[in-house]
Amino acid sequence: MNPRTRFDEIVDDLAARDPDVQSGQMMGRPCIKAGGKIIAGYEAKGSMVFKLPDEAEREKALALDGAQPFDPMGTGRVMKEWVDVPMAHEAAWAGLAETALQLRKAAG
Repeated sequence: MNPRTRFDEIVDDLAARDPDVQSGQMMGRPCIKAGGKIIAGYEAKGSMVFKLPDEAEREKALALDGAQPFDPMGTGRVMKEWVDVPMAHEAAWAGLAETALQLRKAAG
């Protein structure tokens, strides 16, 4: 499956189940917002990024082969709490997006 198509399916699924979820833009990239805050995004290289403020959830995501802290500019300056997960793990993307949503809701 095309990674952008998979991203769009995840956005549509979350938005259909939660009225606070909508698509948007993050640094010119497609993203998922919940309550106006960004929880996930799509990278042109075919990966998804997720905001996972819970350290245990973030470590689980980082344990996926090829996953790494999100470095949007490629300069070594990573975004705290964000994980970049490659297309090789697209089967995990929906669950990670759901986790990011639930963590956002728990934060208030």
